[in-house]
Formats: sequence, C-alpha cells, structure tokens
Amino acid sequence: MGGKDILIENTAFNTSMITCRFKKIIKTNGFVDKDGKAHCISPLLYETGFIPFEVSTDDGQTFPYSGTWLSVHHSKVPDEEKCTLVNETKWQYYGTSNTDGNLTLTWTHQALTATHINIEVWGYQETGDSYSENWFAKWEYLYTLARETPNSGTFSFIPVPAKATYSTWDFGILRITPSTYSDGQSNIPSVWSSAHALAWHLGEDFRNDPITWATAKCVEWDRKEEKLPNFLEEIIDCPCTLSQARADTGRFHTDYGCDIEKGSVCTYHPGAVHCVRAIQASPVYAAGQQCCYDSTGAQILTQDSTSGSTPDRGHDWGSPPFMKPPRIPGFSHWLYDVISFYYCCLWSDNCHFYMKNRPSSDCRTYHPPQAASAFGDPHFFTFDGLNFTFKGQGEYTLVESDLTSLRVQGRTQQAHFPNGTEAQVTGLSAVAMQENNSDVIEVRYSEDLNLEVLLNQKVVNFSEQSWMDLKGLFLHSTSDQKITVMFSSGSGVEIRGSGGFLTLTVLLPDKFMNHTQGLFGVMNGNTEDEYTFKNKTTISVHASPQQLFEFGANWAVENGTSLFTYDTEFLLNNFFYGEKHNTSFLPVFFPYEDPADPLVKEMVLVCDSDPFCRFDVLTTRSLQVGNFTRLSHQNHKQLVENLKPVISCGWLDHPTNGRKNGTNYLLGSTIHFTCNQGYELTGSKEIICQVTGAWSGDIPNCILRTDIKQVILLGCVFGIVGLAVLARLTFLCRKERHEGNKKLVSEVPVTSQQERTKFQRSF
Repeated sequence: MGGKDILIENTAFNTSMITCRFKKIIKTNGFVDKDGKAHCISPLLYETGFIPFEVSTDDGQTFPYSGTWLSVHHSKVPDEEKCTLVNETKWQYYGTSNTDGNLTLTWTHQALTATHINIEVWGYQETGDSYSENWFAKWEYLYTLARETPNSGTFSFIPVPAKATYSTWDFGILRITPSTYSDGQSNIPSVWSSAHALAWHLGEDFRNDPITWATAKCVEWDRKEEKLPNFLEEIIDCPCTLSQARADTGRFHTDYGCDIEKGSVCTYHPGAVHCVRAIQASPVYAAGQQCCYDSTGAQILTQDSTSGSTPDRGHDWGSPPFMKPPRIPGFSHWLYDVISFYYCCLWSDNCHFYMKNRPSSDCRTYHPPQAASAFGDPHFFTFDGLNFTFKGQGEYTLVESDLTSLRVQGRTQQAHFPNGTEAQVTGLSAVAMQENNSDVIEVRYSEDLNLEVLLNQKVVNFSEQSWMDLKGLFLHSTSDQKITVMFSSGSGVEIRGSGGFLTLTVLLPDKFMNHTQGLFGVMNGNTEDEYTFKNKTTISVHASPQQLFEFGANWAVENGTSLFTYDTEFLLNNFFYGEKHNTSFLPVFFPYEDPADPLVKEMVLVCDSDPFCRFDVLTTRSLQVGNFTRLSHQNHKQLVENLKPVISCGWLDHPTNGRKNGTNYLLGSTIHFTCNQGYELTGSKEIICQVTGAWSGDIPNCILRTDIKQVILLGCVFGIVGLAVLARLTFLCRKERHEGNKKLVSEVPVTSQQERTKFQRSF
C-alpha cells in the first residue's frame, strides 16, 4: 500500500534530499537523516514481489544507486507496521442488529515521526469492461475521518453515516499520515489498516434496514455474475483428502484463514479444520481454488454445507503480471469473492445465491503428484518407487524435464566422522533449481553449517517475510528449516536441513509423465528404465553398487549448465575449477557390521530394521546421522502413502421430498436415503462408492405413498362431483333470478319505453 520508510544503511549521502525511483517510472521524495543515511518512501503498488528501485542525489538527473525492495500481500504486513481495528468484526458488522457504539483504532505511534496525525478513509474499485484491456484497478482517497489528532497510538469514535457521495463504497481501508501532509497525498509516510468491509461508514439506507440493503446488493451481484465468464471450468480440482491436500505442496498451500497448525480457527468455514488454496491462479481468468476439510479428513462441499470450500473469481494472492484486474493481490479477491459474501451470507440470509456462484469442486479429476526423494549418504527414491544409494562426490542432475525446462541439481560433499576426519561417503550439501526463465533458487549449507537460501546468487533474508512472490515461483520458509519452492507448472521442491546433510523431495504433477530424466529416473510408472543414461541406454534394476556409481557419474553437470553459485575459494577450487564428478573419490559400497562393535548395539536401538539408517551409522559412525536418515525415510514413506490416488464417485444430491445421511463420496463410503412423511422410497435405500468410481444400486426417488395416493384420488373424485353439482345449482339459481327480473320489470308502471330500458339496466 506504500508509505513504508526504507532505510538505506550501506551508503552515506552529502545532500539532504534525494529522489527515489521504483520500477523506472514511479518517483517518490526521500530524505537524508542527521547520520547521513538515506530514506526512501515506498509507493502505492498493485503487485507483489521484488521491486527494483534507484536513488538520485541530483534531482532525478541520474540514478547511480540501485537495489530491490520486497512488496508483500497486505495481509502479510507485520502487526507493528499497521494500525489495528480493535474488534474487527464489530467494524465490519456495524449498523446491523445489536452492533453499535464506539469503534477503536490503535497503532504503534513511533511508526510516524509526527506529533499529530490525520486518519483518512480510502476505497477500492475496479472499473471498465471485465476481462478487457480497459479494466483498471484504483485505490481512491474518499475523506478524512479525523484531523490534527494527537499521535497517541489510539483513536475512538462513534461512526456516522458517510455522505451520499461516499456511502456506496463498501470495501476499503484506513490510512494514518502526519497531519503536515495534504489530504489524500500520494507516497508519503503512512500506516495502513487491514482491508475490510466498510459497514461502519455506509449510508442511512443501510443503517435503517441492513438486511434489505444487503439483499438488494446480493441480488445485484448475482445478476452480474451471470454475465461474467465461467471460471470454474479451468480451475484445478481439489485433493480428495486432507492428507493429499497437505502433501501436494507444489500446487496447494495452507489457507491462513483456516489452519490446523494454528488451532483451526475457521471463521468463514465453521466445521472445517483445515483449508488449502491452489498456489497458482488459473491460466485465463486468474481465478483461485479453495479446498476445506473436516476432522475426518473428508472434503466439505458447499452443496452439503455453507462451511464448504468456495473457489474464487479473483485469486487471493493475485497473479503475475499483476497490475490489472482481477490479478491484484488480495483486493480483486475482496471485491469479487469477499464483499459479496458479506452481502449474501453475513449481512443477510441469502447464502444460496453465493453458493450457487461459488460451488465447491469435488475431486473426481484430481491426480496426486509423484514424489522422489534423496537423503542421508545419500539414498535416492525415484518417482516410480525404485531406491538406490549413490555416494559420488560432485554436482549432478537430479531431475530435468523438457516439458518446462525444469532443472534440479544437487551437490554432494564428503561426510565427516564425529572426530572431524573425512568419511568415505557423501551427502547432499546444496540443491539449485530453475524452471523456464524463472529466478534461480539455491539452498545450501554454508562452510559454518548454516542453512542459506540464495536468490539469483544472492543470499535471501527471511527475517521479515517467510513467503516471497518471485519470478516464475513462490518461495516459502518455515521456522524449522524447511524451504519450499513452488514453480508455476505445479512442480514443487522441498528441502530440509538435517544434521549437516540436506533432505530433498521433488513433487511433479502427472503432466510430467515420460518427460523426466536424471538420477530420479524416468517418471512413467515403469522401474525397468529407471537407470537411464544421458545417451538413453539403460542398466538393469539389479545393477551392482559399482554400476550405479557409474550411472550417477554420468549425470554430472557441466559448468555451462550449472545453476550453482561459486562465491568462496573452497567452492571455486573444488567444484568450479575441479571435476564435476570426482573420479578419484571411491566410496564405501558395503559397510561391515561387526557384532563386537559397541556402536552396533546402539545402532539397532536407533535404527531397528531400517537399512538406510544402519548403512549411514556404519559409514559415518554417527547415530545422529543415522537417526536423521531414519526420520527422512519414514517421512518419504508417509508422503507416498498420503499421495496415493483416491477414488471418488462424486457428489450426490438428496432425493426430492427426502433426505440423505452421509457426505463422504470416496471409495467404500455409504450414503443412506430416507423420505419425508407421506412419501415412500423407490430405488436403493443405501448406495456404496465402488472401485469403478460409480455408485452401486439404483438412483433413489421419493414418491407419494399408495394409501395417500388413494385418499387424494378419492378426494379429487368427490371434488369433481361437488364442483359439477355446484355448477348446476349456480346455473339454476341464475336462471331463476333472470326469470324473476323479467317478471318484475314487466310489472313496473313506466311512462315510456326509454324509462323501461333504464330501469332494466339498473338490474
């Protein structure tokens, strides 16, 4: 949203004023403090990711200083850098039943170096023709809520309806600025609130009858939706189970609004324990997918519950190249998917309109990805499930694909015994990757065994943000040293530090079938061609360790294709100028297990029967290394189990005039049907999801019971007879009345025919 004070720490300036330029086109005024350090003020942007910026000391004539700055989704701004709507629900329901009184805003007063501040109201809109070149996004200053207020860190007020000019803006944000600046002035020091529904400022018509107001808005939104393209046809289907959803990290990520790791506080999806969002927006309409699951791990569908997952016309995280609707991070989503939820579901009882336009996707066409892993000394598990050990020293192609020019490369270095001497085995020390022309990501252990992440050969700092929107990928880091790279193709790479070695997992969607090669093999469901050399020749799956050593050496990278960074003398000498595969290093192929070795007894306690754990303990003399290997092996087996395909028979509706019991539609699930009083069931009372993906039995229907049919039939007969008798009586009465009228008229004395006619008409 802009207004952030960027301190440039590594350069001193002699001037007092500087010019800052973002993306070569957006200029803001900066300043130099008394210590000679320069400050730039960030501008309002409509995108996320690393933004290039430059600094000029000659009033914009030249820009000799340059750097990058990370623009993030508004929801990821730390609390101390924004103002807080105390009891945000009250702000967004203000004016509805039993919601009134004071509203309070708080902020860190040190964030602005001013004694007095102004509080402004801004609104967001997207105008023009939908999905056209003249569709534009705009934040607009509306009015100043409070002026010359002391910068105390808190402000309370009783809202009054906004003027008619502004009261139609129902989605927006608050901005706090030093009172020395003009109203609505751009690119000045600012503290913003979270984006929210502006119920508290809406007009008298909303205050007087919020339900009617919201209902009209909901119906209007529904009519607009009918005229827009159907984005549902191009979004990815949801995973069938919670286990699949959490395992498919290349394509789905936790929805922060419903996170099982944070207590499952699911405000918009009560009854759910966890939701995920598709990481990538859909290709044409930039739409998003959301998938929610209950405590049994089953998907919750809107067809069964208003707690179900709802897809989005605007992806919450936006979509490159951003800048235009509906690709604006966060705000397009608010406009098309969130404020409409307030209209239909929260401010009125018309949620059926919303669910009609945002129905859950089931999982009938979902295909889980294939997983390959490397860990320990290292041990490799291929996409097709074959495992082998390769202990070469050098830099190797783990997987590459001609489908998206995906390349994942691994560097192995010699392991050490606990006493510091070198062991005759190796482990993964660095992994580098790129897809098409994306940014290059490298994860490595530094020489002092700290885990580092490099973006285009420069170390990335995760102290402020754990999520980064980058070119062609998203990058995520957790506090327990797990790095996830999510490429635009849906492929994912997970790397975790484990005792001085890296554990690597690569996840590939099924579109990569028959499009991979490298140490992780040819992904095609056939293990026979797993050991394929660069020249397409193969060796047997029963090859000896020595033969596998030759296979691994064949996949050594070359300097011309290497993605690694060589920024230390050690890396230059050993990997850049040295051999990519160290032919002089011969590893231990068959470690000896001596029953008299005291380490063996401890090894059995730690490893039990895990062969990879035992191998690594014997070759490194380290129980810690062996235990890390055991855990990595268990994690891989659990991942493969979680990603097994699941058969779904698809959602079933309840019969008209009946009910169904059961909302799980996966293999083996049973759905029971009953009818309302007065109706009887035809078809199957219960049906089971079969291995063919079809439901068993006959489609149930609820029809009127036979005895009730007879009663209704007799009633109809008697009714018809009664109507006939009534019609006859009515006819006779009218005839009698008509004859009487004629007689009466003939008996009335009148003086002329004209009067007789007039008298007749009166009857």
